[in-house]
Amino acid sequence: MPKYKYSAASPDGMVVTGVESAAGVEQARAQLLARSLQPLNVSLKTSILQFEITPKKVKKRYLMHFCRQLAVFVRSGVSVIEALYILSEESTDKLMGKALEQVRLALESGSTFAGAAAQHPELFPGYTVEVLQTAELTGRLDDVLDQLGDYLERELDTEHKIRSALAYPSIVVLLAIAVSTTLVVYVLPKFRAFFKTLNAKLPLATRILLSFANWIGRWGVYVGVALLVAALAVALTLRTEQGRVVRDNVLIRLPMVGDLLYTSIVERFCRLLASMTAAGVSLPEALAVTTAATNNAVFRDRLTLARHAMLRGEGLAGPLGDTGLFPGAARQMFTVGETTGSLDDQLQAAASYFDRELDYKLKRFTTLIEPAVITVVGLIVGFVAIALISAMYGIFRQVKVS
Repeated sequence: MPKYKYSAASPDGMVVTGVESAAGVEQARAQLLARSLQPLNVSLKTSILQFEITPKKVKKRYLMHFCRQLAVFVRSGVSVIEALYILSEESTDKLMGKALEQVRLALESGSTFAGAAAQHPELFPGYTVEVLQTAELTGRLDDVLDQLGDYLERELDTEHKIRSALAYPSIVVLLAIAVSTTLVVYVLPKFRAFFKTLNAKLPLATRILLSFANWIGRWGVYVGVALLVAALAVALTLRTEQGRVVRDNVLIRLPMVGDLLYTSIVERFCRLLASMTAAGVSLPEALAVTTAATNNAVFRDRLTLARHAMLRGEGLAGPLGDTGLFPGAARQMFTVGETTGSLDDQLQAAASYFDRELDYKLKRFTTLIEPAVITVVGLIVGFVAIALISAMYGIFRQVKVS
């Protein structure tokens, strides 16, 4: 029987991993749900000699559009089954169309919407299943779908901001690497042969550059193999839980980048928790799912401790403040929300605050990193150009004198 690797949220908010034997991925998910485990990711386990292919997932923007379209259908009085039929037929994404069709068939067989959605993690992340389950119990499916659509839109907007901020520096660095590699591998060897035939005394910069090119020509293949082996070792290490913990600890402490990552995680946490509490999900369950959906081990461990403290009757604001993950303004918002009964509004306000902070930090990051990258690239290319030009000029002078 095939085996499936899984990560799931336990009832106490912990993220558990393991291997489940099942006839298929849907049966594996059903077995986890029967043990009160909310599946977050289930994939076929392969041997070490096999390539492991990451399961495809529907793009977030397609899910956002689906939530809003289904909300309009439900609000107009169209049944969910009929709406799913229409949306699956009109879907331009084959994976999404197939998932919606299977959800519709499950509904016709008597399944609940949340139960059918849980069988398709490629379309519905774990937190959406919890929200849909609450929506079915409260009869507010259209409102909840609108809230999910808004949350996904803001999350997409945040991801777009981060990608935009990193795009230009990445392109410049790649171009610099390409230009430097071309000069060292193809251009310099020809100049080295030319300089050797003239028996001319070369400037220091040119000698350094030629020595480096010679070293690359002799050891470049071995260096490339060593880097490839190191990259493979790192990739394999990051597949382990301990490796991911080390990675997350390092990333969160990196200058500038760590600050951006920290702000985006806090913004996502507040936004998701606000959406779930506004949808009517109980606070302990909402915090458990939000914690499990957090993709940073540092946050996940501390938020798990906060949830345990909340279940012991210590409230929410105090345990969240004790984690040390939230600044004073956010802690104050949590306290006001818990005291006045407006926690979802205060969480939404905190998410908006961190969204503005992320905007400011991204602009500052871009402002600082672009001149730094251009300066480094200019120094590298300039050094190569000066080394070649000074050598040619020196040779010309020596020939002229002689």
